[in-house]
Amino acid sequence: MEQTDSALLRDLIQHEAWGEVGSHAETMHVQDVAAALDDLEPETIARVLPELPRERWAKTVSYLNLNLQNLLLQQVDDETGRLIMSEFSPDDRTTLLETLPADQVEQLLKLLSPGELKHALQQLGYPEESAGRLMTTNFITVREYWSLSTALEHLRRYREDQETINTLYITDYRGRLQGTISLKRLVLEDPSRKVEELVTGEPVSIFASEDRTEAVRLIQHYDITALPVVDANGAMLGVVTVDDIMDVAEEENTEDFHKIGGVSAVGLSLRDASPALLYRKRIGWLVLLVFMNVFGGAGIAYFEATIEAVIALVFFLPLIVASGGNAGAQAATLMVRALATGDVQARDWLKLLGKELGVSLALGLTMGAAVSILGVWRGGPDVAIVVSLSTVLVVVVGSMVGMLLPFLLNRFNMDPATASAPLITTIADVCGILIYLSIATAVLQIGTA
Repeated sequence: MEQTDSALLRDLIQHEAWGEVGSHAETMHVQDVAAALDDLEPETIARVLPELPRERWAKTVSYLNLNLQNLLLQQVDDETGRLIMSEFSPDDRTTLLETLPADQVEQLLKLLSPGELKHALQQLGYPEESAGRLMTTNFITVREYWSLSTALEHLRRYREDQETINTLYITDYRGRLQGTISLKRLVLEDPSRKVEELVTGEPVSIFASEDRTEAVRLIQHYDITALPVVDANGAMLGVVTVDDIMDVAEEENTEDFHKIGGVSAVGLSLRDASPALLYRKRIGWLVLLVFMNVFGGAGIAYFEATIEAVIALVFFLPLIVASGGNAGAQAATLMVRALATGDVQARDWLKLLGKELGVSLALGLTMGAAVSILGVWRGGPDVAIVVSLSTVLVVVVGSMVGMLLPFLLNRFNMDPATASAPLITTIADVCGILIYLSIATAVLQIGTA
């Protein structure tokens, strides 16, 4: 139904049926309106906005992709831009501004009132990818000594300006967070009771300077819909809401997928990214891996005499090399994900090393036994021994590299996802070539070139 509505709205826009555009859009959610506009030109969207109620402009624009938001704000007149920028939620506004170059940020900041400008600059002053940049400053606080009826009246007075009212935050006279109270309890409890009577336990919060991934962890761990953000003195600055956390989790997962594939973080949707940007994000890893593979070629050249003496060894080279790379990629994927979710910590590396050694040895023995049959068929018992031993060692070494490299990167405060599948595979490939041909040379007693 929603797709049909969006498609119909796009059709009305393309046919310039402006009277019907407004009436049809009024029946749709702003998210669906934005979905209908998201692949249109900024000039067309600027023409559509006047057909929508003014109170829906900012919300609709906030659901467009960031690149299109910027282009649209450059397209509309100052009055429209001022209305959109002022009615953006603080977190949405910060998300847009932090993606733009300085000159465009300055241009958009001029559209804000002095108060809004102050808040915008404060949030941009927090570290990149911090909870401070992610938070919204629209939240409701109450005092401990208030009655529930007073708190409820306070909520009714200010509810329109808040992003979430499911949780109210209890602060002292200095604005320091003391606790939380849910809207459900506020409504259902005796109105004459004091707010302080409903406070239980220490409130969960995060410092504004902390990384946003910690906000994701806290919201998931404590199963809450909003996380208070405080300064060094415990004064409340804002809240991070669960919808923002979902966006962060998706962005972090996408970034990890890119890194695992050997691609630097793109930062845009694949549809909006230019060919030049995609080239820059991919070429670095590819060039690095080319030079790393030179060591594999050097290893093959060094063992040229071994290969010439037993041509059958060439048949198994891709198989054995790929086995190590695949095992390493599997181990790295498991470790990267476990570190990202907090399932394992850096201190667990030794315990996991022993576990991975046992698992990889079992995998190698199973694969070695299977490939030994091919070894007998292609080259006889001696080649079978070489192939099976090499498979076992290559799988173990590949798994160890795949497991340890994420921990090593984490130790040096680097993203474990950088231990991407192409990197692990390349390292395992080089090691596999050297292990395989070394064993072949030793077992078959062949002199190297």
